[in-house]
Amino acid sequence: MAYTLPALPYAYDALEPYIDEQTMHLHHDKHHQTYVNNANGILEALSDEIKQLSPEALLANLDKVPSDKVTGIKNNVGGHVNHTLFWELLKVGTELKGELKAAIEKDFGTVDAFKEKFSAAAASRFGSGWAWLVLQNGKLAVVSTANQDSPLMGEKYSGVSGTPILALDVWEHAYYLKYQNRRADYIGAFWNVINWDKVAELYAQAKK
Repeated sequence: MAYTLPALPYAYDALEPYIDEQTMHLHHDKHHQTYVNNANGILEALSDEIKQLSPEALLANLDKVPSDKVTGIKNNVGGHVNHTLFWELLKVGTELKGELKAAIEKDFGTVDAFKEKFSAAAASRFGSGWAWLVLQNGKLAVVSTANQDSPLMGEKYSGVSGTPILALDVWEHAYYLKYQNRRADYIGAFWNVINWDKVAELYAQAKK
């Protein structure tokens, strides 16, 4: 089945003043749509077995993809999967609490220590990429990937592994209209728009 662009689960201006409405339109309607279009074009040339995989399962099974299509799948199916998750992880007004907060404190020492490590991963990612909080061998860990790579791809294809719990897009298209070259300011604003309820849900699912 062909991929489709998911609708945002909120209004384009819902994340103001932290992420501006114009950026959300361009990021979702243009950039994400392009990943969807390109992914569908690549999928047309692949086997029915591959086409039947969910996009997440496809990223986890790149060994099944012809070698000349791997980069295109990583870039475009990766872009689709990463952005689909990213939209769900954004919301103003939720709170880090409960089991997830306790797990973060256990694995990082304090919530502030976790935020510092995550922010550093996002800030130090050279060029375009993502920062992630993942569940990895029963523990939470912070990792980063280049381009549209995902921990779902495993170490062979992305350099990292784990089940994504939280993600931050640090491609310039995610922040440049509002923050220009001030990536650190964008990262700081991110802590105000995390949908902690969704992160907790993903954490609970990943532990099963």
